[in-house]
Amino acid sequence: MPLLTDKVAIVTGASSGIGRAIALKLAAEGASVVIADTVEPPIEGGESTANLIEQAGGTAIHLETDIAQWNAVDALVAATVARFGRLDVIVNNAAIYTSTNLLETSPEQWNRVIGVNLTGFFHCCKRAVMQMRTQAPVNDVRGRIINISSQHGMVACPGDLPYSVSKGGIVQMTRQIAVDHADDLIVCNAIAPGKIITGKPGVANDPDALDYSRRRTPWPRLGAPSDVAGAALFLASDMASYVTGINLMVDGGWMAG
Repeated sequence: MPLLTDKVAIVTGASSGIGRAIALKLAAEGASVVIADTVEPPIEGGESTANLIEQAGGTAIHLETDIAQWNAVDALVAATVARFGRLDVIVNNAAIYTSTNLLETSPEQWNRVIGVNLTGFFHCCKRAVMQMRTQAPVNDVRGRIINISSQHGMVACPGDLPYSVSKGGIVQMTRQIAVDHADDLIVCNAIAPGKIITGKPGVANDPDALDYSRRRTPWPRLGAPSDVAGAALFLASDMASYVTGINLMVDGGWMAG
């Protein structure tokens, strides 16, 4: 039997990249998936995530959402529950970066990155917990939160102050929610990807940066979005029945080296 039969999941930033892979994986395991993103077309090109899921026989809808806005997140969760009846899993993945150090970062850039990557996650976690607390437990769990952090929440991301600070905040937010809402039977974990190759343009795929990542990663290849999706599936499922408050590294051994 699929691992997520009859489950309902929201995945933010799921039009492209890691979020897209997670949404496809959860849907393939039986979940009804809400794709929450500011745009629907994938950066990689091709069909939208929701269309791919539907074509494979799954259930998915796309809801345009800017997680930096509380009202948008409130509407997202309300629409999800109105359509599917409950919310079992939320994967907070949407994120932006500026590739600027302290002196290069303008107040506007700082506010935008923190607004999406940290405040946006706060919005999504809070609204999810508000909903999950109203639900009857299933196998002793009312709901699961999965926050996509980063190895750069533990070590500095060279030349990208706002991004690193936001990811460090996500790691601590995850711990705090896990402890504060254990009595509510709400599970909260994070996943920290290492270098994952996606269709994202710009500095992330700079040849020198990729070469550094290959030399720095012990495993003899860099990561793929499906690697992160596998970890998300584990944390979204009943297999992770006594796992909460962790920051699961999916980095090919980067942080162990």
